Amino acid sequence: MDQSAEKKYNKWIVVLSVAIPLVVALLFGVNLRKLGYDVQPLSFLPPIYATINGITAILLIAAVWAIKNGKRALHERLIKIAIACSVAFLGMYVAYHMTSDSTVFGDADHNGVLDAEEALVVGKARLLYLVILLTHIALSVVIIPFVLITYVRAISNNFERHKKIAKITFPMWLYVAITGVIVYMMISPYYAH
Repeated sequence: MDQSAEKKYNKWIVVLSVAIPLVVALLFGVNLRKLGYDVQPLSFLPPIYATINGITAILLIAAVWAIKNGKRALHERLIKIAIACSVAFLGMYVAYHMTSDSTVFGDADHNGVLDAEEALVVGKARLLYLVILLTHIALSVVIIPFVLITYVRAISNNFERHKKIAKITFPMWLYVAITGVIVYMMISPYYAH
């Protein structure tokens, strides 16, 4: 297959794969309220972006079903919607963290500190939460070039190469989507209301 169509996108894949995590990391460290801006915390966003993660997972499973049943156009539409959902999630996630204080797992009194008594109450659940969160974050960075490469191979009509990488991309992307919901469910009792 001719790979020249893919090659024209390679620069953009590299740029986006580096820029997106860097911009998110930089913006994650910016809290507009602490900088003196009069903005309301967007505390309503976490259940919305967790739902979007759940929808993404469903879309990915449906997309695999569609392609296995010869429904290429449906597969393509579902993947495009899943990508749009992931982009929407990212925007909301950054907006929430730019306007709200970070929530500490186990911080029952919502003072931003996990004291010894609170740590004792949550016990090993905190370790489980941190493992899920850290693998979710790490794979959410790793998945960016995989999704882009997989998508480019499809739009370049390099379907054999697309299938090969999709077998790696799908489980990682599905893991990120599902663990996004799990992380939300685990930390939601500790959000200050």
